[in-house]
Amino acid sequence: MVKASNAVASRKRRKRILQRARGFRGGRSKLIRTAMDAVDRAQAMAYVGRKQKKRQYRRLWTVRINAACRAQGINYSRFINGLSKLDITLNRKVLADMAVNDAKSFATLVEKAKAALAV
Repeated sequence: MVKASNAVASRKRRKRILQRARGFRGGRSKLIRTAMDAVDRAQAMAYVGRKQKKRQYRRLWTVRINAACRAQGINYSRFINGLSKLDITLNRKVLADMAVNDAKSFATLVEKAKAALAV
């Protein structure tokens, strides 16, 4: 009876790892063991990076909203507080886009927030 090898599957698996390791420096793109470690770490860091990207965008939107609010004479936290009192539920992404691209409508929102805080 012939001993069956796992050559096709093993080669396919190694080829897939080395394909993902293209562009890595030195043995990390050539040697299967170091390439496996490098690819595992790269995938883990990619996962973390996708989460961090969301945080960084939210921080950017907050900074933009704050800058636009301060130009109107109110700070970020009071502006958000005023909007919540008015039950205006625009997310930070939309507010930041308005602050950059549509200053008139953002100014009206700021005025409404100021009025809500004054009451």
